[in-house]
Amino acid sequence: MSYDYDLFVIGAGSGGVRASRVAAGYGARVGICEDYRVGGTCVIRGCVPKKLLVYGSKYAHEFEDSAAYGWTVGEPAHSWATLRDTVGKEVDRLNGVYIRLLEGSGVKIHMGRGRLMDRHTIEVAGETVMAEKILICTGGRPEMPPIPGHEFAITSNEAFHLPDPLPKRITIVGGGYIAVEFAGIFNGLGCETELVIRRDRVLRGFDEECRTFVHESLKASGIRIRTETEIQRICRTKDGKAFECQTPLGGMFETDLVMYATGRVPNTHGIGLEKAGVQLDKAGAVAVDEWSKTTVDNIWAVGDVTDRIALTPVALMEGHCFADTEFGNKPRKADHRSVPSAVFCQPEMANVGLTEEEARMTLGELRVYSSAFTPMKYTLTSRKQRTFMKLIVEAATDRVVGCHMVGDDAAELIQGLAVAVKAGATKAQFDATVGIHPTAGEEFVTMRTARPEPTAKKAAAE
Repeated sequence: MSYDYDLFVIGAGSGGVRASRVAAGYGARVGICEDYRVGGTCVIRGCVPKKLLVYGSKYAHEFEDSAAYGWTVGEPAHSWATLRDTVGKEVDRLNGVYIRLLEGSGVKIHMGRGRLMDRHTIEVAGETVMAEKILICTGGRPEMPPIPGHEFAITSNEAFHLPDPLPKRITIVGGGYIAVEFAGIFNGLGCETELVIRRDRVLRGFDEECRTFVHESLKASGIRIRTETEIQRICRTKDGKAFECQTPLGGMFETDLVMYATGRVPNTHGIGLEKAGVQLDKAGAVAVDEWSKTTVDNIWAVGDVTDRIALTPVALMEGHCFADTEFGNKPRKADHRSVPSAVFCQPEMANVGLTEEEARMTLGELRVYSSAFTPMKYTLTSRKQRTFMKLIVEAATDRVVGCHMVGDDAAELIQGLAVAVKAGATKAQFDATVGIHPTAGEEFVTMRTARPEPTAKKAAAE
């Protein structure tokens, strides 16, 4: 059979771009399609523009802190239009960079939604192409609950393009990383911000102590958190200028904007997976094996569409491993162990390895070290933001199996420590490392006293 391409990639996000470029570098004929903008969620309406908004929102706090250091700053004023448009220009620039990277690698770009017609045939914007191998990289999309009035709400996709000025009151529904990150952004930009969460604390699935520390820090920053609450209906107020949010128990509150950040789902609908025989798992994600191969032997999938670890660097790793294996004669599997991650809330949270709860379920006796303190930067200011650090050590091997931090630059510090955790460093090696003084990071190598381990009776009760 004659094919137009050795590889065709559906979705030009992080995983798809990396896989296509590497495969082309090995001499493969590669095509790729994208129905929105080349670069994917991370570059276009995710990690990159979101962190730029985080930077912009932090200046309000910096102006406040500067007074204690002798600076006199006039009444701060912020232009959302300026920040929004500047971020948009950077996204445009990166979109162009990704296009040039693909074209420079010899990858042919097809703009349009890719749809499988069979296991070797793809239809894109009315054009049909055939490929020997196909890679699915369509990522994920925000999920919106079908409550009455959901059409009045926005998701993170629309948050980057809000009109100027920003609404005075913003309600964010959800307690995950996207919700808490945007809560910090809007709070820093001067909006009255509240979170509505179904549970008692934000960031379910992260280390329990870190969750609590972030939750209390968000409240201390002025963000209102409505716990154990759901919105049953959204409707306009009588004057049409705001919205009423109704709860199942008859409660009601007003806001100027509702943003849903209740999770993302794999973007598998309408791309013809059933025609090719590609099976989905119970979560609606593309089912893959350890080599990222689907149930069809010439079709693979990487990134968020597989719902393994929904992080850009993981998609890059999976895409690179696929290309090395299938086109570079260098077989290797993606290693999903000890993947570091960060939540760019305010204060920032980052971690690598196991949470304390995971470690107690999978390992034997532990030694847990933790420290909470006010960083030097805030000792002179009226804003007493605190930092929390935690090391989890397997007692039998002395190996550091978890490293967690909530505080300024947490992601930068944990990225470095992730190398040590990945390499299997022991607590003794941490202790033997000389700290850099004065820094917050030195605390990771100076924690000497483990907290008392819970008794068997208490542990069983917990």
